Amino acid sequence: MAATAFTPAHAAPAGAKNIVLVHGGFVDGSGWQGVYNILKNDGYNVSIVQNPTISLADDVAVTKRTIAQQDGPVILVGHSYGGVVVSEAGTDEKVKAVVYIAAFAPDKGESVSSLIANAPAGAPVPPILPPVDGYLFLDKAKFAASFAADVDATTAAFMADSQVPWGVEALAGAVTEPAWKSKPSFYLVATDDHMIPPPAQRMMAERAKATVVETAASHAVYVSKPQVVADLIEQAASAK
Repeated sequence: MAATAFTPAHAAPAGAKNIVLVHGGFVDGSGWQGVYNILKNDGYNVSIVQNPTISLADDVAVTKRTIAQQDGPVILVGHSYGGVVVSEAGTDEKVKAVVYIAAFAPDKGESVSSLIANAPAGAPVPPILPPVDGYLFLDKAKFAASFAADVDATTAAFMADSQVPWGVEALAGAVTEPAWKSKPSFYLVATDDHMIPPPAQRMMAERAKATVVETAASHAVYVSKPQVVADLIEQAASAK
């Protein structure tokens, strides 16, 4: 019988078998479904953190609770702002490696706010609307082009209309001790990203001494190219 998305195709993999996925701003964890299905089919235990994106401290706390539930070594994966969360939460002793998917990988004292303030010259400006009551949204009309240009139009429209408010306080949350300084790190650069400029992604990956893979994709690479994302996560899981 052919394996389904929820029935491992083979025995549990060697190395770390617990994967924890952390989403970024403006979205929730449902975008990980394609990656989740691949990893589950390959025998991994996969948990998806539904971080509220109100403050970095809260998101780290939610992520650490998920890590604590795992029965062994963990590969901690973050997309976009989720990279800040995994940088802070990834120092947990259970975390074997951190994986950044078109993500912010801050150094000590850095935040999303400080990193985007120093964006490369000529970089696209994300269509972030002025804050309302301390929360941010992307302009719905420009969401697809900036965030999800290679995602099918129906899904991109749904993502635009189901945005999660991103707290200004979360953007200002600074990392105290980045996990990439003490744990192996892996980075997927999305070369067609209009949210985090690819040169900035490469800079952060190089600084973290990460194993780097590049692919032609939008910021929503975890949605549009789940196999590429899953392959890098599995590489991290099997690394010595």
